[in-house]
Amino acid sequence: MKSASHCVYLTLETIFMKYTFERLINRFIGLVERGGNALPHPAVLFGLFGLITLVVSGIGSALGWSGLHPATGEQVDVVNLFSIEGLHRILLGMVDNYTGFAPLGIVMVAILGIGVAESSGLIRAMINALIIKAPPRMITFIVVFAAIVSNIASDLGYILIIPLSGVIFHTLGRHPIAGMSAAFAGVSGGFSANLLIGTIDPLLAGLSTEAARIIDPSYYVMPTANFYFMVVSTFVIAFVGTWLTDKWVEPRLGKYTGSVEVEPLSPPTALERKGMKWTLITFLAWMVLFLLGLIPENGFLRGADHSILHSPLLKGFISVLFIVSASLGLVYGYVAGTFKRQEDVVKGMSDGFKGMVSFLVLVFFAAQFVAWFKWSNLGFVLAINGAEILQNMNIGLIPLILLFIVFSGFINLFMGSASAKWAIMGPVFIPMFMLMGYTPELSQVVYRIGDSVTNIISPMMSYFALIIVYYQKYDIRYGLGTLIGTMLPYSVVFFIAWSLLLIVWVLLGIPLGPEAGIYLP
Repeated sequence: MKSASHCVYLTLETIFMKYTFERLINRFIGLVERGGNALPHPAVLFGLFGLITLVVSGIGSALGWSGLHPATGEQVDVVNLFSIEGLHRILLGMVDNYTGFAPLGIVMVAILGIGVAESSGLIRAMINALIIKAPPRMITFIVVFAAIVSNIASDLGYILIIPLSGVIFHTLGRHPIAGMSAAFAGVSGGFSANLLIGTIDPLLAGLSTEAARIIDPSYYVMPTANFYFMVVSTFVIAFVGTWLTDKWVEPRLGKYTGSVEVEPLSPPTALERKGMKWTLITFLAWMVLFLLGLIPENGFLRGADHSILHSPLLKGFISVLFIVSASLGLVYGYVAGTFKRQEDVVKGMSDGFKGMVSFLVLVFFAAQFVAWFKWSNLGFVLAINGAEILQNMNIGLIPLILLFIVFSGFINLFMGSASAKWAIMGPVFIPMFMLMGYTPELSQVVYRIGDSVTNIISPMMSYFALIIVYYQKYDIRYGLGTLIGTMLPYSVVFFIAWSLLLIVWVLLGIPLGPEAGIYLP
């Protein structure tokens, strides 16, 4: 009897602790949301960040804030933008900052092609076909998995997968913001997971090679350095993201009660089936053309060095996306009868921009802030000095891995470019890891985890402003704080899951990629 009472007591205690924990987490996330949403409009906020950057750069310059660049040994000083010279640079660079802001042109060009596909009815028909045929329980996993894999195609995930996931969830009667959150977590939080080598891999490997040669002049880090770990990570992040969306994020959001109407599901008509048939034929024709340009050693779509990774097909993927999506939309539209005249096509392109007006305003202020922060060298100095502090902490490998992940994630909140951060941090951490007996491939994969998990809560991430615009389509009240509060659980859980995976991987001594072990000979 006593044993039964004790079991009941322990069960009640466990339930109470679980309820208390969930209540504390919800209260914390709610606090983040309310605090963030109490801030001004994101455009105004980026403007304020820019002004703060000017003031802090003046203070930092006056106090002599600096750091030694680990690659060149040169002193990097904070540049005073709160000065006459700074004012001149700001005035002369304002237009270029805006027009040269990478996501702006990418989004505009992509929207032209996607606008044709959307106005023709092709995207709606594809969504209907996906939803009708896919098992409902698999939709979340399909969304997260597709979002992760979309990183192979540069910015496709941000431009297409995220808004598309909102439409899919909404059509199924689920909360559209949950769908977009799942996709955003996959695209951005799962940035370092994939099934194939992407364009970022050779870039990071090149920087790692240069850093490794500080210790070993003959060392070479291959683009496939983290391939095995990336492949396994793809499935781990997909499963974790699916579980978190279904069990935490969507229940917390509740039932969608916004004004955006659900597009009803209906079986495709004879004309729609004919349109999709010819669209598929057109798509396959494009694939054949691309393969003919890539497979031969001297293929016309290979890069100047005859490599596939540096081919204009991958480096210019947004242009390819525009051409392919527009052509597919044209074929479907004219075959299915949704396009009657050429004016219908132009109208489809124009309609694509209607929801982007607020994005254009937001990007202006975001572009100025990012440029000023870069000019000031505040991010460089912060990264350099932080790396030196971490280097001087003489600790074991597992604590070092965890601290390095946390440090990389923290720096990612201030510097958006993965390659720029690694150019600074690699020459510090790679030699440190090598002197401790660990490979450059290990330090690179540790950095990539930290760089990925905080992308989804970092305002410095290039597409953060665009994601806010996506969310505001379904809830105009969505602001910076709400977005960070929604994505914070993904960031925390991805950090835990990915760190545990890497720790187990290291303890078992599994190679990270082809000829890329954990320990140096």
